[in-house]
Amino acid sequence: MSDPNLPAGAADPNTPGTPDAPETPGAPEVPSAPNPPAAPEAPAPPAPPVPPSYSAATPPPPPPPPASGPPAYGSADGSSPYGAPQAAAPTYGEGAANPYGSSSPSKPTPVYSLISLIAGIVGLIGFFVVFIPIIGGIMQLFIPAAAVVLGFIGRKREPAAKGMWLTGIVLGFVGVAIGLISILLWAIFIAASSNEYTYY
Repeated sequence: MSDPNLPAGAADPNTPGTPDAPETPGAPEVPSAPNPPAAPEAPAPPAPPVPPSYSAATPPPPPPPPASGPPAYGSADGSSPYGAPQAAAPTYGEGAANPYGSSSPSKPTPVYSLISLIAGIVGLIGFFVVFIPIIGGIMQLFIPAAAVVLGFIGRKREPAAKGMWLTGIVLGFVGVAIGLISILLWAIFIAASSNEYTYY
């Protein structure tokens, strides 16, 4: 059965035939070694420096010294041989000039406010002494109380250091409150524990 649409020499696609033998690949071509890079060219030598050009106009020579000659050191007219007036040397006891510019008065350190701040911080950090019965609470009162007192003194004498004395006062009151609460709690604890051991 042949298909009339097929050309005369073509095989019927429905009938199996022998396949053609595949072509065998040839040996792969071996790549050649890469060409080495060309040697770098030597840089051109730098051009010789150009000699300075001297112009025809030269500066005028300095003026000659005065005919009378320079005055001697420490002369009576008080002038310097170099044209600048001499400043009088400071005598012993006068302040030496500040070599770093004008001196401005320094602000005094706010001592009371600073100590109040430090005592308030120490009183708050050292609150662990309240774990010692009764005595710890009493010890806790001293440093914060000093912070409060010094804070109020600093408020009166050093109003510019408001941050330090205010912090000292607040931390001092917190420390005093911790100390008073500790004394109260230890007293309640001791009173409650002594009732357990009553003798009949």
